[in-house]
Amino acid sequence: MRLLYVVHQFMPDVVGGTELDTWEIATRLRDRGHQVAIVHRAPGRGGLVRRTQEDVAIYRLEAGEMSPTRLFAATFGHRRLSQAFRLAHDEVAPDLVHVQHLRGLPTGIVAWMQSRGTPMVLTLHDFWFVCPNAQLIDNVTGEVCTTPGEPVHCARCALARAGLRPALFAAPLLAPLMRARNRILADALSGFDSILTYSAFVRRWFVEHGAPAARTRLINRGIARPEALPRRRRADDGRVCLAYVGGLAWQKGLHVLIEAFNGLPTNAELIIAGDVEQDPDYVAHLRALARHPGIRFVGRLERPEVWQTLADADAVVVPSLWYETFSLLTREAFVMGRPVLASGHGVLADAVTHGVDGLLVPPGDVGAWHKALARFVASAALRVNLTAAVKPLPTMDVTIDELEAIYQRTLASRTRSSPRRPGLPL
Repeated sequence: MRLLYVVHQFMPDVVGGTELDTWEIATRLRDRGHQVAIVHRAPGRGGLVRRTQEDVAIYRLEAGEMSPTRLFAATFGHRRLSQAFRLAHDEVAPDLVHVQHLRGLPTGIVAWMQSRGTPMVLTLHDFWFVCPNAQLIDNVTGEVCTTPGEPVHCARCALARAGLRPALFAAPLLAPLMRARNRILADALSGFDSILTYSAFVRRWFVEHGAPAARTRLINRGIARPEALPRRRRADDGRVCLAYVGGLAWQKGLHVLIEAFNGLPTNAELIIAGDVEQDPDYVAHLRALARHPGIRFVGRLERPEVWQTLADADAVVVPSLWYETFSLLTREAFVMGRPVLASGHGVLADAVTHGVDGLLVPPGDVGAWHKALARFVASAALRVNLTAAVKPLPTMDVTIDELEAIYQRTLASRTRSSPRRPGLPL
């Protein structure tokens, strides 16, 4: 098959879960003999820029600065991006397009592909199709949003995120724009042949919020492992090490974790690994909060270093304030046989069994986090029991098998069915 993957941003400009997932899937399908290409938006002014990496064709759609305002506006249409996308699409001539994310791309490309009869699969990596900030965090209250997609609420949230709290009174004036945005994305969501999620929670949530149930399915996301898992380097000297690896952003709840950790005994250690340039103001705030001598910021790690950090840890911590939609870190911890202490909501509550292979803690509750951390640090028996209960996880081969089957069924279904309705102009 000729496969085209569409993603909102890509490496080396941005390295995150969606970007890594896109590359992992694309290269594994390449290794199975498929012809694979990736198209993504990127900063710069070069228009359509082509390159090849490890036999994967990569198309950069460059259209200037990727500011939040420009990314939001592009949802409604962007002539230059649309033209570049159409050119890349027609050069690849894909049998099937797999969209990983559309933020910052003109949503009209979905209708255009429909008009061309291109079979399309979508993976939901966050809540962006319903929530403009993608993570269901209310930027006014700092809590999980309870009215996702409500136009006035979305407008208030956007103003707060932009640092314009004094202008919250103007939210009703922005509500029509949010309503139009949500309507456009709901139409786009309905246009995919298959919609994939990596967790039962995300599938339930999207079906409750308008995704077509018959076409929204759970796929078993395996975990890629290094050829040889690293061994623990740390000596058993009485120290208890916890590790966080991931984005250093407010919604990840690291400020809660650090405040809870500050009161632990000095034999406790906390390793925080992530890009300190991602949000410098927030990282500065975290450093100022960190009073415990065992808290260490180690910066962004390469993949071998990530695995070694997990191997050296006694447990992994995931204090997210948002629901997450998969949590790769949780699964990688389990691959290394490490228990997980996580916020007890969303997919984390699905992934971790409280008191069996980890502990679930109320999100955002500093006191509850302190008690859970203190309990883990103080009890060697608890650490042994939780570690022993961690079970093996499926490999990526399982995921690729499922994807190939979905692609084949999608192509077969399109062959049998009548043509789609004509697409709207971009």
